[in-house]
Amino acid sequence: MNLPRLSSCISGLILILGGISAAEEAPNILFIISDDLSASALGTYGNEVCLTPNIDRLASEGVRFDRAYCQYPVCGASRASFMSGLYPETTGFLGNIKTLGSYRVVNEEFAEHPSIGGFLRRNGYVSARVSKIYHMGVPGGIEAGEPGGDEPDSWDRAYDVWGPETGSPGVFANQSPSQGHWGGAFVTIKVPDEYSATQADEMTATQAIAILENRALHRNKTNFLKPGEPIFLAVGLVRPHVPLVAPERHFAHYNKDNVKLPEVPEGDMGDVPKPNQKGDYGMSPEQGQQALEAYYASVTYMDEQVGRILDAVDRLEMVDNTVVVFISDHGWLLGEHGAWQKTNLFDPACRVPLIVRAPGFEKSAGKSVSALAELVDLYPTFAELAGLVDEAPEILQGRSLVPLLKDPDRNDWVRDASYTVMGGKKAVHSSIRTDQHRYSLYSGGEEELYDHETDPDEHTNQATNPEYGPVIESLRSTMDAAKERTR
Repeated sequence: MNLPRLSSCISGLILILGGISAAEEAPNILFIISDDLSASALGTYGNEVCLTPNIDRLASEGVRFDRAYCQYPVCGASRASFMSGLYPETTGFLGNIKTLGSYRVVNEEFAEHPSIGGFLRRNGYVSARVSKIYHMGVPGGIEAGEPGGDEPDSWDRAYDVWGPETGSPGVFANQSPSQGHWGGAFVTIKVPDEYSATQADEMTATQAIAILENRALHRNKTNFLKPGEPIFLAVGLVRPHVPLVAPERHFAHYNKDNVKLPEVPEGDMGDVPKPNQKGDYGMSPEQGQQALEAYYASVTYMDEQVGRILDAVDRLEMVDNTVVVFISDHGWLLGEHGAWQKTNLFDPACRVPLIVRAPGFEKSAGKSVSALAELVDLYPTFAELAGLVDEAPEILQGRSLVPLLKDPDRNDWVRDASYTVMGGKKAVHSSIRTDQHRYSLYSGGEEELYDHETDPDEHTNQATNPEYGPVIESLRSTMDAAKERTR
């Protein structure tokens, strides 16, 4: 007698007789996080050059959030924020802090506050991490196989990738020779296709697929972790974070004929407060062109790994009971304003891709949401999708996005402004994004205001324009209200 099959049949009969569908069971949650990814680089967000067919497919099967924003445009602080469900100012986790334990050791007040992974683990889930979820040095931490600033209580199991990064075989070039820090240098590496299997993201995707197979096809119960329980699997893909590494097959898609640097008005940084002024990393226009082509190649390579993971979910017949969420930790500048990288308060650095595909919301497939969302909304969203609203910590500062999955066009889910900060405890710079404006207030009192209705690329700072006097007064009040959320 096949006991596992008989047990499965009996369980299914009980579900039917009890009126509970399989879709109502706690779902698996697959959380895929890209690193330093600009939403503008994805096809589903309007890019007509960069090839991202797998992420585009996920968006066509799920719900795309068009105006989602991070809470700090740098890896460590952003990740600690969305994993804790708390704003950076609340925990005091500001910047890149590599301390093991993350926000729970940075601020003892939150030592007992579980992360998303810890919360789900306490409520029956198997919680697992593959590669970078909290802050991890790229390339340094990956090259050393380190856990970085991980928060171990989040996981039942964790897997650290140890990859070659700057030691990758292939054609190597440093497009920003004046930049001495490997974590910021625009290094490009074209890896021969036959050697790509040892790249960090390919190994990460392979391990994630192995875990999914383990959960779906388990035959040996002896060594099986939490039999019958759903899994929360967090998968950290490190591309397109520098170094910009990709196989030759993906570099082949991009050249100066189809990849164009943004046009930058002369003196574009002239009216920008100093804390928000970014540079070109000493790159010439030719080096900038090479960097942008390599960034696109890295994005396409990362997308390929997303596709491998999604294909495994399909192959293992896990689609009907698996939530898939794709984000980036923050955005990036790709030559806008003649500047590059993160750690600034321009819209492209604060805006992130956010795509959710969840069982039970098939009627919303392919739709987009224009409401302002924040990454701190993820924690309460996961809690609701897992049927754990009542168990969720009361101190969470985000709002569940589930109502928007049910009806992406609803107009009663309103946030006046998204809120993002940068800087440290002695000098916090704050920014809000409303339906029409981005307003930033710097620690020295400088202000920055862009009207996205007339200036979507943020070239003209209207903060000192008398015509915007009433607008800026209103936005100051909105900023105060946003800050109040962090207290």
